[in-house]
Amino acid sequence: MEQQKIDIAIIGECLIELSANGTLADTSTLNKYFGGDTVTTAVAIARLGGNVTYITKVGNDGFSEFILSSLQKEHIDTSLIKTNDEQNGMYIVSKTPESKEVLYYKRKTAASKLSIEDLNEDCIKKLKLVYSTGVIQSLSAGSRELVRETFKCAKENDVLTAYDPNYTSCFMNSADTREFFEEIIDYTDIIFLSFKNDALQLYDIESVDKVIKHLWERGVKIVVIKSHIDKGYYIGYNGEINFTEFYNTQKAIDTTASGDVFNGGFLYAVTNGYAPFDAAKFASVVSGLQTQNYGAIQAIPYKQAVLENV
Repeated sequence: MEQQKIDIAIIGECLIELSANGTLADTSTLNKYFGGDTVTTAVAIARLGGNVTYITKVGNDGFSEFILSSLQKEHIDTSLIKTNDEQNGMYIVSKTPESKEVLYYKRKTAASKLSIEDLNEDCIKKLKLVYSTGVIQSLSAGSRELVRETFKCAKENDVLTAYDPNYTSCFMNSADTREFFEEIIDYTDIIFLSFKNDALQLYDIESVDKVIKHLWERGVKIVVIKSHIDKGYYIGYNGEINFTEFYNTQKAIDTTASGDVFNGGFLYAVTNGYAPFDAAKFASVVSGLQTQNYGAIQAIPYKQAVLENV
């Protein structure tokens, strides 16, 4: 970490992605890549020119070198990543014009061994921002404690914190996910919510205004709600609520992980001088460009392409 100043740290899990062009029943070829919600966010930040470090554990299986080299090729700092003898998590995805299948293999993975011992206070104190999601909290009691104590350390040292529950019923429990957020809400400055998956499922509040005002009252400074119904983002900040439309939706062909890409664009922007409402407009373009090509990470745009469309 001596080579460059790190601005953002992300706690997460890097997964192996095996993808098929066609149904899993019929395909004979699986293409190897890497992915995961927080990895996607980290790559988005790095491709925009942000300095980001990734905190996780990688298993010493046949994929370990591939994971580490893939992150490094994206200019993501890996100095805080540790290895162990557990397996790496994996998901298999297949797409056809009519359907999409996703299978997750995430039991007892390397990242589930994350713990308070992986908290690097000296690193955290020098950052601009720390980010994580409910997905990593769901892996184990140890990873849950790490996220909580890292956010607490950040808050005590005037470092911004950002969080996305990223609730998915595939491998998360809604009651647990609510509990995860309650543990860190006192230390959270920025929260990203999907209106459908988070606001409705976790908080049972059907009004965007009420969700934002509720979170303001709990001390969250910036609230971002993604609404596919209204085709845009509601941003609540400093007593005001603003709306930014999804970017160029008529050209969208693959929305996989577009929310995670938006988060990356937004976090890059707010740590580089953008006001929250302007950061949302910038991030909308980043996410919108990503949806115009196939592949969650492959399609993430670089900074020049974004600037040409802002």
